[in-house]
Amino acid sequence: MKTVIKRILFFGILFIVWQVAVTVLNISESLLPAPTDVFTSLYTGFADMTLVYDLAASFKRLAIGLVIALTLGLILGVFLAKSKTADETLGSLIIALQSVPSIVWLPLAIMWFGLNEAAVTFIIVLGATLVMTLNMRTGLKNVPPLYIKAAQTMNYKGFSLFWKVMFPASIPYAVTGTRLAWAFAWRALMAGELLSTGPGLGYKLKFASDFGDMSLVIAIMLMIMVIGVIVDLLFFQRVEKSVMKKWGLDQN
Repeated sequence: MKTVIKRILFFGILFIVWQVAVTVLNISESLLPAPTDVFTSLYTGFADMTLVYDLAASFKRLAIGLVIALTLGLILGVFLAKSKTADETLGSLIIALQSVPSIVWLPLAIMWFGLNEAAVTFIIVLGATLVMTLNMRTGLKNVPPLYIKAAQTMNYKGFSLFWKVMFPASIPYAVTGTRLAWAFAWRALMAGELLSTGPGLGYKLKFASDFGDMSLVIAIMLMIMVIGVIVDLLFFQRVEKSVMKKWGLDQN
């Protein structure tokens, strides 16, 4: 049985069990709404375009933050890989900072920037930059010495050695770093938008929660999960597999 069919059957059964459990146990909608109520909220949100506007606002923030994060991560990763002193000092700080969840930075972001776009962008950039930096640094550090020695015998050195040999060899790590950066940025965005002034999916989630609209809360949670899975499975996993295959790293 194909994986897609298995997943459709699994989630179909899961929604049926959910619907039956809510109906039979007579669970209050304010605690756990039925799937039919959740899908009704989704339909209403898309029909009146409110969820469309929130989704567009969230993706705009994500795109800005992710571009900045990938650029900074690339630069910092190269810097750490090329400088032993920086790797031993700044590198240890970056590793320590990565262990701090993005949502922990929210109070500082609000104090520094206020409740505005800059605070949300800061959370996104911080969440994605660190993982991209470490992956880029690891990729450059793990370039096989044989590649470098072979290039040096052909008079490659300095920037030409980096650009023609080391950077291409680290591309698989860069792709993996980009994929992880997207995941970290997506989570950081939702955390940041919870305290934003809107619009955005995170803001809408908090708004629905404050007014006790649990159907809309779960609907937005499902949207966040589905978007994350779709982007990861249909884009990043395919790109990653293609790169791994091209570089001869695919184990299948």
